[in-house]
Amino acid sequence: MSKGFASTYRIVLLAAGILVCFAGLGARLVYLHVIDREELVRYVDKARRQIIVESARRGDILDANGGILATSRSLIVLGVDPQALRPEDEKKWPQLAELLGLPLSSLTTVLTTKTRAAEPVKVPAAAAPATPSAGVTISFTPERAAAVTARVEAPAAKPADPLAAEPKDDTVLEDEADEKGGRLIRWAKLSETVEESTYAKIEALDIKGVYGQRVYRRAYPHNSLAAHIVGYVNKQSEAAAGIERYADFYLHGRDGWREGERDGLRRELAQFRTRDVPASDGYSVKLSIDGNVQQMAEEELDLIAKKFAPKKATIIVSDPRTGFILAMANYPSFNLNDYNQVPKEAQDSMRNVAVADMYEPGSVFKIVAASGALNEGLVTPASRFDCSVDKIDYKGKTRSLPGEDHHFDQPLSVAEIISHSSNRGADQLAMKMGEDRFYEYARAFGFGQLTGFPVGGEIAGSMASPAKWDGLTITRMPMGQSIAATPLQMHMAMGVIASGGYLLRPQIITKITDAAGEPVYRYSPVVKQRVVTAETARTMARLLQGVVSDRQTRYGTEGTAPAAAIPNYEVAGKTGTTQKYMPVVMANGTVRNLPSKTHHVSSFVGFLPASRPQVEISVIVDDADAQTPGGVGYGAKVAAPSFKHLAEQLIPYLNIQPVYASSGTSLVAQAGGRP
Repeated sequence: MSKGFASTYRIVLLAAGILVCFAGLGARLVYLHVIDREELVRYVDKARRQIIVESARRGDILDANGGILATSRSLIVLGVDPQALRPEDEKKWPQLAELLGLPLSSLTTVLTTKTRAAEPVKVPAAAAPATPSAGVTISFTPERAAAVTARVEAPAAKPADPLAAEPKDDTVLEDEADEKGGRLIRWAKLSETVEESTYAKIEALDIKGVYGQRVYRRAYPHNSLAAHIVGYVNKQSEAAAGIERYADFYLHGRDGWREGERDGLRRELAQFRTRDVPASDGYSVKLSIDGNVQQMAEEELDLIAKKFAPKKATIIVSDPRTGFILAMANYPSFNLNDYNQVPKEAQDSMRNVAVADMYEPGSVFKIVAASGALNEGLVTPASRFDCSVDKIDYKGKTRSLPGEDHHFDQPLSVAEIISHSSNRGADQLAMKMGEDRFYEYARAFGFGQLTGFPVGGEIAGSMASPAKWDGLTITRMPMGQSIAATPLQMHMAMGVIASGGYLLRPQIITKITDAAGEPVYRYSPVVKQRVVTAETARTMARLLQGVVSDRQTRYGTEGTAPAAAIPNYEVAGKTGTTQKYMPVVMANGTVRNLPSKTHHVSSFVGFLPASRPQVEISVIVDDADAQTPGGVGYGAKVAAPSFKHLAEQLIPYLNIQPVYASSGTSLVAQAGGRP
């Protein structure tokens, strides 16, 4: 007879099976949640938790007129996860290659390479794009998130060598290798310069696994304009030179990031975000550099280069009333957008020679001896000195005096010593003061010490203290030998006369503004010290006008640089021509550095109008002799004409009004100069 219920055996068997299943499930849960809990948590975190870095926009560098010298372009770094590609999307690859400007064969190689045997390349989080819009993100553990935060908030490290080899491969690989030692490629870069408009077309193709991240790349719209001032950001996004490096604290901004979760389709679940730190864009830095004045200076250097083929040259333009630099140009220069393409043999062009190189200033330095003697009340413009002697007694010893370009058969007034640039006259003015006071004035004018200019690797020059002088130093330093200065030092020293007796700190930044354009900090003129009285400065300015006078005297023209004169404008300045020390092979085979008769540094440093200065210009040219008529690159022949040409362009641009002298005679004539 059939029973209506299952047998006891079947019930027991079924119950045992169910108990075994529950026991297995319980054992598995105990294993996962107790024994292997850490591994499970790590896996879940890896699968769901994510850190997405949002790059901050670096601030702009602006010129005095608000023109952009450096800015950040929004670009897309495009990559692919080869593991996520779909076979049905292969027909879209030719369109992708066309949009990227890549050969289809090269693109196909990247898309179809799914593993790599080499060790994984470790890259910063910001270099590995992670965007939910494309369906793929890069995941990090909470510990990794903390590391990212620390990196964002820590001070910027010292930049590496800007021209060192940069990483070529930033492919992201899986942490674990398979049995053959290969690692799955999770992200391979396709391009790092995709425009926003192009990326929109790529997204429209809907190729799964191809995605990008918005980043900012530095761009320099004017290429080489003010290259040595602006500097550049290298391919690792490190500020490497110039204002970019000096003001990096203000410019770089702070990257943002968010931590959250994603679903099985790798889409971000915004409701599960636990942290969201927005990016903070960098501040902008406004310079005193006037882009138009800078362009004029660089064009003038181009003319000098074409005419004289010098080794190097520098032009500095400033407002002598404030110390703010309007232009600082060097030849040769380089393109900021192609800084990493400058060949090794041409990398000297990347050095800011205006502050990083030094030279013997020559006769321009005579302003120190003349200013000091006048300021101490030891002489007047009419005081006379015998400049025909070749020896002089000084402190109980007979000292040999240097030669002169002219033979002066009658005593020269102080005014004539300046206008005729007498070496022996400058020496005797310094001797009037004595070594210690003369040295103190040279220091007060800024020589032998840093000016405080913030960019370019400034050096202090070279000037020995009197304790280290030999018997000839007092007869050589007053004429600009036995001392080495940077072009900027000499420029600021002349600025003492133009400013009314003050040594000012050279300034390059005028203000810092936030992302909304509101000022954060303003820079004001900085007076380092008073060097001479206002009256002495005015007297020296009048004496320096004689340098550009073309009035005829028994020794030729009154001044050494009539080529710098501008009709109806009071030009004050000083020429300089100094011999370079060149290696010479001696009879015994040794090599010595000796003053050369065919290699010189030519200069003219001046300002206008002399009675109320508004602009100061320095023109310094190294080794223009070979292309100069006569074979000697005198400052009057090489630098003075360029000073005039540039000043004539600046007069209308800066609205400098003419100043008509009240007297038809120069200060040299008033001091008794002989026709």
